Amino acid sequence: MSRTFLATLQYDGTRFVGWQRQATGRSVQLEFERVLERLLGHRTVAHAAGRTDAGVHSIGQGVSFSAPARWTESALHRALNALLPHDCWVAAVHPMQLGFHARKSALSRRYRYDIGLDEASASPFRRPFEWALGQPVDIDLLNAAARVVRGDHDFRAFAAKSDKPHYRCRLRLAEWTPRAEDRGVSFHVEADRFLQRMVRMLVGTMVDIGLGRRPLEDMLVLLQRHDNGSTSAPAPPQGLYFASVVYPSEIYANAVEEPRAAAHLA
Repeated sequence: MSRTFLATLQYDGTRFVGWQRQATGRSVQLEFERVLERLLGHRTVAHAAGRTDAGVHSIGQGVSFSAPARWTESALHRALNALLPHDCWVAAVHPMQLGFHARKSALSRRYRYDIGLDEASASPFRRPFEWALGQPVDIDLLNAAARVVRGDHDFRAFAAKSDKPHYRCRLRLAEWTPRAEDRGVSFHVEADRFLQRMVRMLVGTMVDIGLGRRPLEDMLVLLQRHDNGSTSAPAPPQGLYFASVVYPSEIYANAVEEPRAAAHLA
């Protein structure tokens, strides 16, 4: 008999081709499933709450997998961290109800994008983990652009591919905030679903607006388009973090009254 578990996974995406297994290259899924195979003695598929591109980080990726019922969450937590590579770390493990799936059971997902506006953002200790823009940007314009995309919209202009059944996403949160110690700004966005490179394309376009390179009105114009030909280039991957995912409370084996996030923003 087996049980389903949810691991909250953090990783430095610098040396990964992304979450999903690829024909070539090192993926987070590959590393995680290698560890599961060592622990459980057979190949076990791990499902993530959302895919991440090459170079994108995570502080709260939800990963579901099955393990024999003799395993407890605390034993799995210790074993996973003992065997995972140094650029991956499991923050928590939870037992889940039958039928739980990290992606299909999610109510919403949240991402964070960090931008360094100060000269020190070019430091080798910061540059791999943020967009080292290194120049001022108008945060009021950034937030004005973010307000345009809140709600339910067709985000075809902010998608890398054009083969989806539909492109509608519901953004529950889209806002820019100052970072601590005057290090720049962060974009926080939460939605029911995200398209490939959607957050990076939103950030790239909003930053162009904040730098005065294109007018604020372009955000509304782009939401009416059916292609990404006029969208700004995607922001660099190293500033993006998969921040958290929210699941219904009843899907946890030890249920609580309100929906719970697998991780919260740092």
